[in-house]
Order: sequence, then structure tokens, then C-alpha cells
Amino acid sequence: MQHVHLSGPPCLEGQVAVVTGAAGGIGRATALALAQAGARVLATDIHASAVFDHERIDYQALDVTSRASVEQTVKDTIEAYGRIDILILCAGTISHRPLMESTDDEWQSILDVNLMGVVHPVRAVMPVMERQGYGKMVALGSIAAKIGGVASGPSYVAAKSAVHGLMKWVAKAGAAKGVYASIVAPGPVETPMWETVTQKAAPSANGNVPLGRFGQPDDIAQAIVFLASPQSNWITGTVLDVNGGMLMD
Repeated sequence: MQHVHLSGPPCLEGQVAVVTGAAGGIGRATALALAQAGARVLATDIHASAVFDHERIDYQALDVTSRASVEQTVKDTIEAYGRIDILILCAGTISHRPLMESTDDEWQSILDVNLMGVVHPVRAVMPVMERQGYGKMVALGSIAAKIGGVASGPSYVAAKSAVHGLMKWVAKAGAAKGVYASIVAPGPVETPMWETVTQKAAPSANGNVPLGRFGQPDDIAQAIVFLASPQSNWITGTVLDVNGGMLMD
């Protein structure tokens, strides 16, 4: 049965959202933005604790590379809140090493976090959303996946490219049951992870960004909230570029 959901206001009242990689940077900004839009948010990250001064946000430690831990968190969320309407996938890590200097261990680590850290939550949450007849997933991709990297190494580019492809598959597979899946692909955003890039190979100071500045976490968070909200109910399988004009695709 095809589920039809018409686009509407951005209000997320009554919806339950799970955010991975939520302790800092884009994930934290997204958790706060979802709560401000009315959602009840379970913020997760590998760190033991994180402070969110918002009554709609609960926090739980989660290692997204562990399938068993992810499945248990999803089970606990359903028991606590009754449903999962929104899944936001922000957990990630980066590498800068060129191909010939990269190691197998590095590749495995980058793929475990950036790719399997998306696969595990999607695999656990997709059946929940299909039973509900509605759900929105948004994964954090990267401009690197579209242009072959900015200052990151090939393992990061490959992992993010795989995330783009995975979410398009989910969008096709889930559409008839009301499950949406999309990607937000940021350009350079001023977060702790991006600082490691600029220390290694900084682009010219905003010179390659037509809008004249690097992004802020809220720039990306608001784009994610748009794709997670009823405003975007005729959008799925898209890659939304949020990069200050670096890539005009």
C-alpha cells in the first residue's frame, strides 16, 4: 500500500527523534533544533555523557559501530516513547592520509564509524518506521563524496560516498511504506572535526566559498530539520548540498 503524506508546516510536536553523533558539532546543533521544533529527542554519542539544557532532550551513550548496542537502543527507545519518527545519522570521524600512506586498520575504522555506523541504525529503525507507515531518515553525507574530497583522505571519501548510495536505496525501498531517506552534504563547517582538516590542509580562508564564510553547525542543522519535517513530504532520496556555493550542482 502506498502511503501518501502531503507537505505541511514544520511542526514536529508529538514526534520522536533519535540522533547519533549528538555530543558536539552538527549532531548537537541538530538535536537542539529538532527539540525546538517540538520533537522529543534521544541524543546519542559514544561519549559517556553530554549536557543538553533542554527538557525535550534525553541523552544516552551509544557506540554506533556495535550492531547489538544499536538494536538495544532502538528497542529501549520504543519501550520508552512508543515510536521513532525521525532518525538523524551524524556520527562520523575523518582521516587525512593519502591512499598510499593509508593502512588497513585506518580503512576499517573509518568504514566502521562512517558507513556501518549508518547501516546499523538504519537496519534497526527501518522496520519500525514501516510498521508505523511513516518515518524520516537523514544521514550526514559530505561534499567530499561528490567532488572526491576537500582535504580528507580516500577512506573518508569512500565511506561518505557509500552513505549517499545507501540512503538512496533506502528511499526507493521504503517509499511505498511511508519511509523517507535523504542526505545532507555539508561543505566545510566549523566544528572540532573540521579543525583537524584545516590544521592538515586548510583551504584558502573562505576564498573558495562564494558566500564568503565557512558553515556553522546551525546551517546544517536547519537543513536536516527541513528534511525531517512535514515541509519536505514530496522529497526523498535527495542529496541536499549545504556548502556556501562551493558546489553548484
